[in-house]
Amino acid sequence: MPLSNETRISIRLATPADVEGIRRVYAPYVATPITFEEEVPAPAGYSATMEQVMLFYPCLVACTDEAVVGFAYAHRQAERAAYDWNAELSVYLEEGVTRSGVGSALYRALLDLLALQGIRAAYARVTLPNPASEHLHARFAFETMGVQKNAGFKDGAWRDVAWFTKQIGPYDAAPEKPLPFPAVMAKREEAVRRIIEEANREPR
Repeated sequence: MPLSNETRISIRLATPADVEGIRRVYAPYVATPITFEEEVPAPAGYSATMEQVMLFYPCLVACTDEAVVGFAYAHRQAERAAYDWNAELSVYLEEGVTRSGVGSALYRALLDLLALQGIRAAYARVTLPNPASEHLHARFAFETMGVQKNAGFKDGAWRDVAWFTKQIGPYDAAPEKPLPFPAVMAKREEAVRRIIEEANREPR
């Protein structure tokens, strides 16, 4: 449902209490090729997954006074220890919130928080065509690594998937391991607060 011009949307860090709202925003995408998931995740399983993500990576929500209307989070890009400095990103918005600037505000804050954490490279996978997501990644100067042709079959057609990447930290010779996000909050709470405040100042 489209939001009125008077509706205030604020961005903040997600908590486990937000997971059902996050799942509600995500659920309609399961009926589209944007995600290759075939069924809406059950509440218990989705809650466990998101709470596990929040143990290490930032997760942000965009909210009105009544509900979560968008979210963005990061998760592991691959399992081997050598990939510890990478993160894969996702962002989803309720239909009435698209083209409002909220997605860009969420993504900018997420990238800044990951850099604060010590992540060096952000990655994203986008089912094509998806003009909104392609535009978002171009706006943030992601590079196209390539297109995985016919990566998956959904809704009666083979779907291509584009891989995007962006360097967000230095490739130094002896990198320290990224900090779990709760540790970043404990050590650099003021810096985190400034990033969230900046996200909420972005025009939309």
